[in-house]
Amino acid sequence: MCAFSVPPGYRRKEPAARPKLDRFTGIIDQILANDPKMPVKQRHTAKRIFERLKAEHGFTGGYTIIKEYVAERRLRSKEMFVPLYHPPGHAQVDFGEALSVIGGVECKIHFFCMDLPHSDATFVKAYPAETTEAFLDGHVAAFDRFGGLPVSILYDNTTLAVAKILGDGKRKRTRAFTELQSHYLFTDRFGRPGKGNDKGKVEGLVGYARRNWMVPKPVAADFDALNAMLLARSLERHGDVLRGHHQTIGERLAADLAVFRPLPAAPFEPCDKRPGRVSSLSLVRYRCNDYSVPTQFGHREVLVKGFVDEVVIAHCNELIARHPRSYDSADFVFDPLHYLALLEQKTGALDQAAPLQGWQLPDVFAELRRLLEARMDKRGRREFVQVLRLLEVFPLAPVTAAIKDAIERGAIAFDAIKHLTLCRIERRPPRLDLSAYPFLPGMEVKTTAAADYMALLGEAT
Repeated sequence: MCAFSVPPGYRRKEPAARPKLDRFTGIIDQILANDPKMPVKQRHTAKRIFERLKAEHGFTGGYTIIKEYVAERRLRSKEMFVPLYHPPGHAQVDFGEALSVIGGVECKIHFFCMDLPHSDATFVKAYPAETTEAFLDGHVAAFDRFGGLPVSILYDNTTLAVAKILGDGKRKRTRAFTELQSHYLFTDRFGRPGKGNDKGKVEGLVGYARRNWMVPKPVAADFDALNAMLLARSLERHGDVLRGHHQTIGERLAADLAVFRPLPAAPFEPCDKRPGRVSSLSLVRYRCNDYSVPTQFGHREVLVKGFVDEVVIAHCNELIARHPRSYDSADFVFDPLHYLALLEQKTGALDQAAPLQGWQLPDVFAELRRLLEARMDKRGRREFVQVLRLLEVFPLAPVTAAIKDAIERGAIAFDAIKHLTLCRIERRPPRLDLSAYPFLPGMEVKTTAAADYMALLGEAT
């Protein structure tokens, strides 16, 4: 009573003895130490540890003391964290997943997130897949959205940026990420493997965007419409005052932007670059899909640039093909114009040519082909392909109008259609003197008279 102003209560002089448990604590500790290496659903419960101790080590105690010991050990092993201060001018990046309805089809979307921890300003953009080109395009779009470059960006160890973690903890960066960093000259930082709390701000943004902006499932006509909605939601938050702050997100964003560096003058191409080779079918494979190129580049080495929405193919610094991007597997993406030069030589393949299947042309093209083949047979088929090749140079509308004009004039030939097309484009009257084209078949349609049939009947009798 002299030592304490208030009685301290019962105090042990030494730890309580646990005769049935103490001999087995080392075994339990080892099991718990090995558990983090196993999948979450295959880790030990207290009940399973109790059963193993009884079966394998002759434990004779009860389940309760095992359960209490395991709970105490797990509580002591939980990680503690230090509150962090986030100076202005830095960013964090991550990807998230959600379900959405795009163009009437339910699909999984992957959304790129950039968070500025100081101001809590955000940028979110959705993509069909989490690919290298989406990763690069997300950075370019975010930098344009904020109008500047952060001092540093924190990442997890995604394979889109990290090719390999070296023994000393340094990262070997991927070629695409190295090009991005070399262009914008920001400092990259990486969290510890498997430690999402190292970039907790952007992890929180991923969950916030999914819960608040994608519940219920967003419905949009295309990705452009969905991304416009996500951008609007991000801008709406600028007026919010978050817990622990006295300024709005927009007001604190000004401090971030004051530290940001200006964007470089030259734009960056956010694409995945890969070498390729043109096959004998004039196709180049990129990410399990085949894209066509003009047949004159067959068996050549090419460079494939995969963007989010298109695939560009180049040969010796010359752009030779551009296609909409396909996210299917084993898909064939054709441009019919790429095969017309070869079909002019192999006209027998015209009807079965896969690149021409589904090519929607005005009905007048089919009428022209019928007239040409009726009059010139195989040569007429070749002339029809030559007419199609006009679409390699001229728009569809003037060529279509020229074909109609040629049929009305009775000038059913490639030379005449080409002349009429040029006249329409140059806005000059045609000078199509049919006497100068003796090979053009003349056409004269007369009205049939009933008397002619009566004369035939008379001869028959």
